[in-house]
Amino acid sequence: MGLADKLRGAKDKATHLLAENSDKIGAGLDKAADLANDKTGGKHADKIANAKAKAKDALDKVTDDGRGDQGTEGDQGDQGDGTTPPAPPAPPA
Repeated sequence: MGLADKLRGAKDKATHLLAENSDKIGAGLDKAADLANDKTGGKHADKIANAKAKAKDALDKVTDDGRGDQGTEGDQGDQGDGTTPPAPPAPPA
């Protein structure tokens, strides 16, 4: 098992754990944002809200909306608009 295989395995495990615990991570982001707003007296509320939204978007992207490591490398997956991309054309005979 080479280094690339070990790294791929670690990435897959991390993605799986993120998908499994995305609700807890999201709650932690909410709690951290609330704490930061309290500590700054709301002075930076817009920046904190923006950072929290970006973190949640990144979490959704990594977990692919809960699919975790079920996707395959190069998989186009859901396009975000409720549709999936068309199948590639069949190779010529």
